[in-house]
Amino acid sequence: MPPGVSASFHAQTGSTMDLARSYDGAQGFPHWILAGTQSKARGRQGRSWLSPVGAFAASLVMQPRCPPAQAVQRSFVAACALRRALSRVVDEGALGQKWPNDVLLNGGKVAGILLESFGTGALVERLTIGIGVNLGHAPQDVAQASFPPIGVADITGQSVLPEAFLAILAAEFAAVEAVLQQQGFCEIRAEWMAHAARLGEDITARTGREEIIGRFEGLDAEGNLLLLTAGGKRVIPAADIYF
Repeated sequence: MPPGVSASFHAQTGSTMDLARSYDGAQGFPHWILAGTQSKARGRQGRSWLSPVGAFAASLVMQPRCPPAQAVQRSFVAACALRRALSRVVDEGALGQKWPNDVLLNGGKVAGILLESFGTGALVERLTIGIGVNLGHAPQDVAQASFPPIGVADITGQSVLPEAFLAILAAEFAAVEAVLQQQGFCEIRAEWMAHAARLGEDITARTGREEIIGRFEGLDAEGNLLLLTAGGKRVIPAADIYF
């Protein structure tokens, strides 16, 4: 693990996000929690996330002590770190970033990210970043998937051990986090957009209240989605993306 970063392993758990909530900080921060299997894994908006044996299921617990807008930037830190880590085991050209928090492999979803924050007042005291990666073959019978799942083993024919992948990912996350701290979000934004899927093309954003179709123009300075629609430019802070 990188200097100052700790980790713990649990053979089986309901959810690493739940373990992160109860983490007492005894091993310091940041701290990775890795699970062999999860029985109650979840994704964004409470969606279920299948976590079979051999998949990567981990949560990173941090104490950023920063405003919420800055805490959310760690979603892009995690996405960039994930793409870097996955490029060690698959062709980098096959990987793409899907806003706001997925990594695609050959157009299928290979990894997802979930953020949960806790704090009082104007600062986020604790931030948990949940990360799931299909290191083996893609799970079957995934219901209501906007993008078909794909696994690393579907492409390479070989699975990567979660423990080995954690060592790679933890190092990459620490490196990208250092860029955020030293150079600011603009550098993270630039790296993310350099690998953004469908940049400059028409995509659909569904917010729950409306469906917005427009040309994907990139991210603004806060990480919001920018769409150029028939009615002008739209800034979208949260949505599900389809293309």
